[in-house]
Amino acid sequence: MSLTMPIVIGAVLGLGVFALVRALMPSKRSAVATVARIDAMRARGAAYESHRATSDTEAPGRIGSMRARVGMRVADFYLQQGWEQRSLRADLAVLDRSWEKFLATKVLLAAAGVFFGPFLFAVIWTLGFGRSPIIPVWLALMFGVLFFFLPDLEVRRDAADKRRDLRRVIGAYLDLVSMSLAGGRGLPEALMAAAEVSDGWATQRIRNALADARITGVSQWQALGSLGEELGVEELKDLSASLALVADDGAKVRESLASRAETMRHRELAEIEGSAGEKSQSMLVAQLMLCAGFLVFLIYPAAMRVFQV
Repeated sequence: MSLTMPIVIGAVLGLGVFALVRALMPSKRSAVATVARIDAMRARGAAYESHRATSDTEAPGRIGSMRARVGMRVADFYLQQGWEQRSLRADLAVLDRSWEKFLATKVLLAAAGVFFGPFLFAVIWTLGFGRSPIIPVWLALMFGVLFFFLPDLEVRRDAADKRRDLRRVIGAYLDLVSMSLAGGRGLPEALMAAAEVSDGWATQRIRNALADARITGVSQWQALGSLGEELGVEELKDLSASLALVADDGAKVRESLASRAETMRHRELAEIEGSAGEKSQSMLVAQLMLCAGFLVFLIYPAAMRVFQV
């Protein structure tokens, strides 16, 4: 038994290392994977590809190049398996982060977690706790999985905060477009003029989408819808659909934009009131816990005397 268990542990670890290396090694792509890769590159556009190439060339040292290679290998593996991860890609697009670098971070953190588990076991073993040889394997698997999904939690949290800011900016943007339309401008000019008023990151994304629409020849509301699809913002997609319906009637466009901006403001106020109510409840619970602790502090001496008697 004492000889069999180390052999099993070594075989499991060796199989895991082999599977990781095999997944990261370049393999022959199938026709379906090649077509899917071409479609993905066409959807992302040449600007994204050039930005990724620039980021890869700017990555300093061996660590940066290794991270870039790992990210590309994992991205190709996701593509071959058909794992699109649309919501996660939208979160990364909101944060303006690279998909390949994000995947590389996940894999490298998982590898660090695999080594952190046995290291933690070695520290515990030196203290005299835990003698079973199977514990390092479970710790390695547990920390590997945990570290692999930690970047997802961070990205989703940061993306939710940025989407909140984006919705606030969209409400103000719609008011500016409505005022520009009331001043006699056409819809395309009003959309661009309202985007050029401020220099925030949200208006910058809207301004870039509108500028790309002029180059590619699509309508500006279609560009807003594509931006909403990319960022995962339903308000932009709804705005694109409504503008497509009433784009030829200036009065209806103004009414639609004004009512939509008002609806977004009411929704934002409701969210603010809801978060304020949650914070008030949390403060109330904390106060009740403090009062309960103080009561235990007062009652404990008398209770100990009663029980001793």
